[in-house]
Amino acid sequence: MKRNLLFLISATLLAGTAQPAFSLDQVTFGTNWLAEPEHGGYYQAVADGTYAACGLDVTIMPGGPQVSGRPLLLAGKIQFYMGGNMLQAFSAVEQNIPLKVVAADFQKEPQMLMSHPGEGLDTWEDLKKAEKFILADEGYQTYYQWMITDYGFPVDKRIPYTFNPAPFIADAKSVQQGYVTSEPFAVETQGGFRPNIFMLADYGFSTYSTTIETMQDTIDNHPDWVKCFVDGSAKGWYNYLYGDNSAANAAIKKDNPEMTDEQIAFSIKALKDHGVVDSGDTEKLGIGAMTDERMADFYAKMVKAKVLPAGIDIKKAYTLDFVNKGVGMDLKK
Repeated sequence: MKRNLLFLISATLLAGTAQPAFSLDQVTFGTNWLAEPEHGGYYQAVADGTYAACGLDVTIMPGGPQVSGRPLLLAGKIQFYMGGNMLQAFSAVEQNIPLKVVAADFQKEPQMLMSHPGEGLDTWEDLKKAEKFILADEGYQTYYQWMITDYGFPVDKRIPYTFNPAPFIADAKSVQQGYVTSEPFAVETQGGFRPNIFMLADYGFSTYSTTIETMQDTIDNHPDWVKCFVDGSAKGWYNYLYGDNSAANAAIKKDNPEMTDEQIAFSIKALKDHGVVDSGDTEKLGIGAMTDERMADFYAKMVKAKVLPAGIDIKKAYTLDFVNKGVGMDLKK
């Protein structure tokens, strides 16, 4: 009888310890494109339990050509959204939308231009001599206006980019836009050559990228959610870049079956080689770092290029309350 009683007591205690210490708050993070290694830190933080450890059950909602995540954020349907660069956040202030950037997980926007090697287009200055600039509408209306204003690039040589590398591969005197983590891989595999790469960030296009956006209401009412998501994402990026990222990559391929191991490996190497996530201020402040100086510098360039109007109170577009604390730096190997 004593043995049975002790067994029941022990079983009850074990059952009690098996219950979670606290319930997790459910939030959704919308990305701005199909699942890919450029989202790796977030998938990593889900896969290894980093978000759960600080109280969040995070669902990643992939974006894509038919998905518009920012309106869902504004409507309160999702709690966090992956911004492209700071242009959208500055424009939100202009439109009196209470949206805030709470972290910048890419210190450099991966946007770049590429050219054929050995065709007289091997330096940044050489690019002005290109016969065609293959650019999407958004690129032409934003960063290319900065290139015209600050560097004197030609106005009248642009043709639309259809997200097909074939026209660039076929024309050795052309220059094409792309992400350093993506389009060069397509050119190497389809064209059989390695293009010259010119990252805009290395020539002064100083925006942050792959930002974490949320609404002011979330910051006011759930600052613990914001802290957990920002800190968890920073740790996720350190673990994805420098640790075992196999579970995150499996989750990426599950959400995007067209993603290949070769593309993943190429993208991760590019993120590291070009310091997209971890460079500059992150070396002291940690991944996700932002500064007032960088924000002001980028805004001034966009005003000069007539991409944005003067007079926007850009400090309403972001907050430094959740970043610059060195979170996760101990995970870097």
